[in-house]
Amino acid sequence: MARPITPLLWLLFSAGGTVAALLFPVHLFLNGLAFPLGWLPAPRYESLRSLVGHPLTRLYLLVLVSLPLFHWAHRFRYTLYDGLQLKHLTVLIAVLCYGAAVVGSLLAAYTLWNMSS
Repeated sequence: MARPITPLLWLLFSAGGTVAALLFPVHLFLNGLAFPLGWLPAPRYESLRSLVGHPLTRLYLLVLVSLPLFHWAHRFRYTLYDGLQLKHLTVLIAVLCYGAAVVGSLLAAYTLWNMSS
């Protein structure tokens, strides 16, 4: 008998929400306010390039991109399913939402993997 995948989807949803709530505001503050307004000195291109070349930084960036995608997919799925009452399309909606999150995560992984150090 097949085990349901629902607990895994809820795990990805909660992890993505945590990443979106804790890490995105820091990145938005730094790149959207602090560096452009001169509150903090902007890092040089060479230092950012060497930082992104490190495997742990690439893993961090993959988590920063992929987990919020799964959070979005789960939230959007239930918005369509419950909010718009599209219960007859539940399988199609789930495949499209989570498929988009998987494709986005794979594209992020491919991009990060193929960056030259």
